Amino acid sequence: MHPTKITFYERFEPIILSGDKTITIRDEAESHYVPGTRVAVHTYETDRWFCDIEIGSVTPIQFDALNEEHARQEHLSLKDLKAVIRDIYPELDSLYVIEYRLISASQAG
Repeated sequence: MHPTKITFYERFEPIILSGDKTITIRDEAESHYVPGTRVAVHTYETDRWFCDIEIGSVTPIQFDALNEEHARQEHLSLKDLKAVIRDIYPELDSLYVIEYRLISASQAG
């Protein structure tokens, strides 16, 4: 069974809803999303649903291979992207880029 839910920190909600953030970088435990499937997005802190996304692709990547394009898709500078990844995954080098597009969003704001 493929995953049907993903969580993001609340601070990322505005840039997900605006369409500015179009990828997320996760570890292997969260790499089992299936391209073409619809996934419910919830806040990590409170498990509140705020939108649905469609998975476009799931691609393995090494930490050192992260580049300016990934940073742009995350709506961060490359320095900030690497800092966020290191904060979440301090010693992990094998990661996955999950590309997605916004499908629907909560009307509450």
